[in-house]
Amino acid sequence: MTIPSVLLGFLIASFYGALFHLWRGGGAGRLFLYLALAWLGFFGGHFLAAWSGWIIFSVGPLNLVMATLGAILVLLLGHWLSLLEIQGK
Repeated sequence: MTIPSVLLGFLIASFYGALFHLWRGGGAGRLFLYLALAWLGFFGGHFLAAWSGWIIFSVGPLNLVMATLGAILVLLLGHWLSLLEIQGK
C-alpha cells in the first residue's frame, strides 16, 4: 500500500467511526473507541481481502467493499461488547 492510500483509508475509516458515533451517541471516550474500531476493522477487512484475493471494488490499492464491511462488523461487535456488564457473585 502506498502512503496516499493509507491516508485515504484512515480518512474513510474515520468517517465511518464518526458516523457511527453520531448514530449511537456517547462522549469523547466513545468517539475514540469508535474511531479505533473503525480503523481496526477497515484495515483488517482490506488485508483479509488482499490475502484471500477477494477484490470486489477497489480504489487504487484499497479494497473498499471488504474494508467497509470489516469496519461495520467491528464497529457493531465492539459497540455490543462495550454494552455488556460484568456481573459478580
